[in-house]
Amino acid sequence: MKELQKVGIVTGGASGIGRAISKELASKGVYVVIADRNQIEGELAAEEIVRQGGKARFVPVDVTVAESVQNTVHEVYKEFGRLDYMFNNAGVTMYGELQHISLEHWKKIVDINLWGVIYGTQAAYPLMIRQGFGHIANTASMAGLGPTPTVSAYAATKHAVVGLTTSLHYEAEAYGIKVSALCPGHVNTPIYDTGEAIQLNKDKIMEQVKKRKMMSPEQFAAFALKGLEQNKPIVCPVPLRKTTDFFFALFPSAQRSLMRLICRTVREAKAEV
Repeated sequence: MKELQKVGIVTGGASGIGRAISKELASKGVYVVIADRNQIEGELAAEEIVRQGGKARFVPVDVTVAESVQNTVHEVYKEFGRLDYMFNNAGVTMYGELQHISLEHWKKIVDINLWGVIYGTQAAYPLMIRQGFGHIANTASMAGLGPTPTVSAYAATKHAVVGLTTSLHYEAEAYGIKVSALCPGHVNTPIYDTGEAIQLNKDKIMEQVKKRKMMSPEQFAAFALKGLEQNKPIVCPVPLRKTTDFFFALFPSAQRSLMRLICRTVREAKAEV
């Protein structure tokens, strides 16, 4: 048992933001457990950290299965005698109008984006209460801070994650536990390429996505860790006064025009079916 070794678990740690967070944690001396379904990329991510002088290993985890998440969390806690960080980061995106999204689509995105966060939080939180410290970080999105038409299923899961996390932020204070929602904007990760486009032309969607100014995963990871150090309930690279919820309150007519523009733009990418 390594009593002085800080340890963190990162779900979805094989790529994108999760991989960058894993590297950032390791650079700060944290032993990182990369938890992901993608064994090949997960092992490569762990090997990269080790080559750079950090400590990490890969563990296969399916965040849609409660037992898979719980077993990993408890095994790590048993081995190290502590759990300093729990990053519930695994997620997917989905493009499409609500009328085209089936219940199967809903189940897929809710199982990963919301239940995955719930499973990770429920597994880590009691252990952190027992030890009297720890930080749970749940990856949401700017889409969880206001309306995001044509990705409504994705937005619904991220709003739920923000609500869960910001509520628990204050509930957990009495136990010495910190809880934060990570709300990235446009970060250049594989989530865009792997996202499912339902009755939309994926190539046209990607053309619009690539026009955006994006942060790198490494930039966001460094920003996120600084936000955690400050114990922020919401860690967002865009000042909250500029996010859509605040903008909507101050400039409702402009907000409505922007949302309608997004709808028109995405509908132009409608696939022939």
